[in-house]
Amino acid sequence: MRLVIDAREAFAAQKAGKGQWTYGFLHELLTRDVDCTVLTDTPTQNATVLPSGFAFHKAAASFVKHNGGLYISPTSFVVPFLLGASHPYIPIVHDMIAFRSDPHDLKATMLERLLLPRTVKHAAHICTVSSATRSDLLQRYPRLDEHMVTSIFAGPMVEHVPLSLPDGKTILCIGTLCPRKNQQQLIAAYASLPDALRKQYRLVLVGGRGWHDDSIVCYAENTKGVEWKNYVSDEEYQQLLSSATVFAYPSLYEGFGMQVLDAMQRGIPVLTSDKGSLAEVAGNAAVIVDPTQERSIASGLMSLLEDEDLRTALSRQGPSQAAQFTWKQTVDIFLEVAQMCV
Repeated sequence: MRLVIDAREAFAAQKAGKGQWTYGFLHELLTRDVDCTVLTDTPTQNATVLPSGFAFHKAAASFVKHNGGLYISPTSFVVPFLLGASHPYIPIVHDMIAFRSDPHDLKATMLERLLLPRTVKHAAHICTVSSATRSDLLQRYPRLDEHMVTSIFAGPMVEHVPLSLPDGKTILCIGTLCPRKNQQQLIAAYASLPDALRKQYRLVLVGGRGWHDDSIVCYAENTKGVEWKNYVSDEEYQQLLSSATVFAYPSLYEGFGMQVLDAMQRGIPVLTSDKGSLAEVAGNAAVIVDPTQERSIASGLMSLLEDEDLRTALSRQGPSQAAQFTWKQTVDIFLEVAQMCV
């Protein structure tokens, strides 16, 4: 079995969620005894370098047509769209945000709405990163054979990490600044907490600029006790997680939610959302809130910050819940599916 994978986002200097997923998946895939050609648009060891921009997609499609192989498309649907029914490919569908009413980047929304119908029509198989995304995809395309769609999930950013040593003062939220990540509602909930709690705990936001985020930045900069650190290195990401008292991620919609997994893995008490895949990933090892309601988020924060027994219980449950998701499992499931497509 020969595989060809678009790995551009795995080697990006600043990796967002899809890039982190591709990196983890690729790192595990390359440990297996499989013939895998890695396509990138930047000089990378043991990879085939193609032009950047839209030229990458044309070159990648041409590469597959001339060299064969099962094409894996983890971050973009352009090459599958160009391949059509001519060559087998497996797209990885992370979420269906482009087809929802939630605020989203306009360009990404238009591209996905244009490309996904043809992509799923001709795919050899389709993989999703959660059962929630699989359900959303099948609901959007009811004529799609459900046996053609398999959830392969994700793993943590680092496989083996020590438990956190909380600093007793940090509520941490990590994610690109944008309306869907719901940072503004989180800040509002934090600002509504009693003075005593806000004096004891600071809210630290980590994430690069996204879209429609001016009001989020303004609110963060003008709310006492809130700090926005922008995008951070992988090393600082690990350091911040290792010392967080609580991890708060009340997103309006996620295809998976790798940050929640990373936090639970370290035994950090988590507050997250009942939307998308987040409750699926968190299981019973987190406080689940309605992200559309400031009062619900604030109540969840107060429960975590004031109830030491609750924090202790979640700290114990988190690593066990996180252990259900590994890159080994993800790649094992993928290779079973891929074998059926060749």
